[in-house]
Amino acid sequence: MTDKSVEAVLPKNRQLYYGGAWHAPSADGYDETFNPATGETLATVATAGEADVAAAVAAARAGFLEWRDVAPLERARILKEIAAIIRKHGDELALIDSANCGNPYGEMKGDAQVAAMQMEFFAGLVTEMKGDTIPMGPDRVNTTVREPLGVVARILAFNHPLMFCGGKMGAPLAAGNAVIVKPPVQAPLSALRLAELIEGLLPAGVFNVLPGGTEAGATLASHPGVDKVTLIGSVAAGRAVMKSASDTLKPVLLELGGKNALVAYPDSDSDKVADAIVAGMNFSWCGQSCGSTSRAFLHEDLHDAVVEKLKKAAERFKPGIPTDPATTMGALVSRQHFERVMGYIESGKAEGARVVSGGHAVTDGPLAHGCFVAPTIFSEVTPQMRVAREEIFGPVLVVRRWSDEKEMLNEVNGLDVGLTCSIWTRDLVTAHRTASRVEAGFVWINEVGRHFLGAPFGGYKQSGLGREEGIGELISFTQEKNVHIHLAGQ
Repeated sequence: MTDKSVEAVLPKNRQLYYGGAWHAPSADGYDETFNPATGETLATVATAGEADVAAAVAAARAGFLEWRDVAPLERARILKEIAAIIRKHGDELALIDSANCGNPYGEMKGDAQVAAMQMEFFAGLVTEMKGDTIPMGPDRVNTTVREPLGVVARILAFNHPLMFCGGKMGAPLAAGNAVIVKPPVQAPLSALRLAELIEGLLPAGVFNVLPGGTEAGATLASHPGVDKVTLIGSVAAGRAVMKSASDTLKPVLLELGGKNALVAYPDSDSDKVADAIVAGMNFSWCGQSCGSTSRAFLHEDLHDAVVEKLKKAAERFKPGIPTDPATTMGALVSRQHFERVMGYIESGKAEGARVVSGGHAVTDGPLAHGCFVAPTIFSEVTPQMRVAREEIFGPVLVVRRWSDEKEMLNEVNGLDVGLTCSIWTRDLVTAHRTASRVEAGFVWINEVGRHFLGAPFGGYKQSGLGREEGIGELISFTQEKNVHIHLAGQ
C-alpha cells in the first residue's frame, strides 16, 4: 500500500479525458503507474489507442470552433482562473508528482507555482497577437491578422509532469486553440488530477488529457486533425515525432536533449564555480533535466581546486523518499531508466574515468526497493568516452581540464546537440566572445540553471526546433492571414 497522504490526493478518475467527459479506452487498455522510490503501484491508468486519439481529436475540433470565438480578454480571464486553481492546489499536485515521478516534494511545489506563472504570463499577452498594415496606395487597404491553428497536441516529458501540463497549455489556449495533452507514460497522474480540478471552466473539448505510450504519441503526431504537435523529450523521440508530423506537413515545436557545457575561465572564483557546477547538474531531480550542464570544462589553473571542492558540494544532495519534505534528492523515474544510468556509470569506470564522488546505487534502509543513485562526478575523462558524449539524463557529471581555448570550444561544440551553456569569468570581453562562439540556444554568464519567463528557451542543432517561454511561443500557435481590400472595387 502507498502512503495515506498520497492516496488522499490521487485523481479519482484514471480514464481518458476528452470532450469534457471521462471515457474508458476503446481497447480496454490499462497500465500500472508506479512510485519509483518504493516500486509500489500507485494506480492503474487508461492507455489511449488509435481509436481513442481519433475520438479526442474530433472532440477537440468541436471545442476549438467554440473557443476561437471567445473574446481574447475573456480567454485570459479563464486562464487566470485556472492559474489560481493550480496555486490553490499546488501542494497536492506536487505530492502527486513527487510520488509518481520521484522528484522531491519541495521542488515539485515550485513546479506548481511555475505552471501558474506561465499560465498568467500568456493570459497577459492575448492582445499582443497583432497583425500589420501594408501600404498599397489609394483605394486599397492591406492588413494581416493572426488566427489560431486549431488543435494542438502537446507530448510531455516525465521530469516536470505538472509544470509541463499546466504551463505548456497556456500559450496555445491563449491563442485560441484546443489542446490535447499526452502526459508522460511514467507519470500521468498529476495531469489527470488537473483535469478534475478545472473541469467545466473551458468549453468541452478545449482541454483534453490522453494518457498513453508510443502509439498514442505517434497517432497524435500523424493525425490530419491535429494542426501542430509539440514534444519535450529525447532527440530520438523528436525525430520520430517530426517524421510522423511530416505526413500532414504540420508544424512542430521540439524541446529536446542536451549534453550541455559549463565553461570556467582561470579568473573565476573556484568556490562559486564548484557550487555552480553542482547546481547546474540539477542533482535534486537526479540530473533528469535536458538543460543540465553535465560537462564541466575547467581551466587547468583552477581545475584541481574546483574538483577538490566538488565532492563536498555534492554531499548536500542525499537521496531520500521524495514525498518527505526534508529530501534534497529524489529517485530516477523508473527501474528501466535506473538500469540505463547505472550502465553509463559502469562504462565510465571501465573506460578509465576517475570517480570523484558517488558512482553507485543507494539502497540503504527505506531506499532498498527504489531507483536511487548517488550524485556521481567523474574526472580524468577523455572526449571519446560515452559519458563525455552521450546524454545520460541522470546524476552524472563529467569534468574536463583545458588550457587551449580554441581546442576547448571545438570540444564544447563538437556534439550534435546544443541546448544550454554556462560561462564563468570576470572579464566582460571573454564572456561576450565565448557566448558568441558556443553553439547553444540558451547561455548563462556567471549563473546557471535558471529560466526567466519572457526569455526564449530552446536549442541549436538537434536540441530542438522553436522557442518557448516568451512571446514567440504564443505567436507560434497562430497562423498569419493576409486580407486585401479594394475600396473602389464595387
